Amino acid sequence: MSAVTNPIQLYDTLRRKKVALEPIDATNVRMYACGPTVYDHAHIGNARPVIVFDVLFRLLRYTFGADHVTYARNITDVDDKINARAAEEYPKLPLNDAIAEVTSRTTARYHADIRELGVLEPTIEPRCTAHVPQMVAMIETLIEKGFAYEAEGHALLDTNSVPEYGQLSGRSLDEMIAGARVEVAPYKRNPSDSVLWKPSTDAQPGWDSPWGRGRPGWHIECSAMAAEHLGDVFDIHGGGIDLTFPHHENELAQSRCAHGTDGMANIWMHNGYLQVEGEKMSKSTGNFITITELLESHNFGGRKWPGEVLRLAMLMTHYRQPIDFTMNTLEAAEKILDGWYRMIGDVAAPPTSDFEIKLATDALGDDLNTPKAITLLHSFSDDVRTGAGDAAGSFKRAANLIGLLTMTASEWNALQRADMSIDEAQIAALIQERLDARAAKNFARSDEIRDQLAADGVQLKDGKDPATGEPITTWQVKR
Repeated sequence: MSAVTNPIQLYDTLRRKKVALEPIDATNVRMYACGPTVYDHAHIGNARPVIVFDVLFRLLRYTFGADHVTYARNITDVDDKINARAAEEYPKLPLNDAIAEVTSRTTARYHADIRELGVLEPTIEPRCTAHVPQMVAMIETLIEKGFAYEAEGHALLDTNSVPEYGQLSGRSLDEMIAGARVEVAPYKRNPSDSVLWKPSTDAQPGWDSPWGRGRPGWHIECSAMAAEHLGDVFDIHGGGIDLTFPHHENELAQSRCAHGTDGMANIWMHNGYLQVEGEKMSKSTGNFITITELLESHNFGGRKWPGEVLRLAMLMTHYRQPIDFTMNTLEAAEKILDGWYRMIGDVAAPPTSDFEIKLATDALGDDLNTPKAITLLHSFSDDVRTGAGDAAGSFKRAANLIGLLTMTASEWNALQRADMSIDEAQIAALIQERLDARAAKNFARSDEIRDQLAADGVQLKDGKDPATGEPITTWQVKR
């Protein structure tokens, strides 16, 4: 357990206010977050909830102990988008084989991307295809209890039979019907009824069920996986605000009705929307950016952006607020990190830190207030610069709590240099030429070399070798 004694306050979408986190079982705090549908590379909008709930996971582990938190983040590997992408990319393969190719490749890419963002592995990463029996069993229960029905090989949730349906999203049934992309079908009792099970053709992925061979609908997947790994009711359910309706609304309805409980999660959390340079992200406008593109310099400035820069750029805005993701934001985040790494050097983080306690209590414990956490880190910098005690190590420990400063300064500098337009041998040669020019009082050439290196992001610092008194020049990346 940590030194934090104040309860964590989190905003609950269902109750429309901040509430104290009161775990059902403090020895096993349970959280579920909706993961990716693995048909394409994850974009930076997908990165936001992954980072947000990673910070919450870290805070819960810090507060209750790493062995007392269970975090489930799923992989959706059965979906009609996956089927369509597989048929498009591998038209000569049987569909199931093509699906396996797409999902395995995309899942591996997703894992690699979020690892670069400093995201911890969840405790459990359930896959939909491994939980179809649980989904079938839950649908059977819903039908038996009168909350769902079978029609033409489909099983559907009867939304009119669900008490308080629409409570999470705050919409009336008419508003939900008007605003949702609902499938109009003659077998539906109500336009808002969601599909729990749908029939599959011989070519499509399918499993045997009481309603014939078919596959699950999207919403039932998370209800079944969450119940399997976290229980009928657990502590926190998270995801992007776009999932509030219809996905989370239907999850809540299905779970309450199947289990006979008042709720599914005690706290529902949703992060805000993300736009790019003031516009909604869209492939048609050319501002659709994947995590991979940022990390591998295929987009957004044509350069590599370290994952930690992307992470800090996300955390500079409170998770519930919309975020405008811009080049300026990335550059500001990189500048902050560069300054922090230069400040602390290669110091190791101690096991505990007063800075970390203050960060957890005063910022993160107040509804994951990461902008305040960053402000507090800036305020701690004064102690680091004056060299008070183990301030540098304490600073690093505090930053680690939100997944920052996880490298040494040497590793950071090496990472920065890896994206330079000239290599280290060239830099060394130019520095030596500059030293020679200065010795020959050729200051014009000396200034020319300095300006050339500065244009490539290399900042020089002149000094003297303390052992010999000879002039030396050190350098660092400064974008």
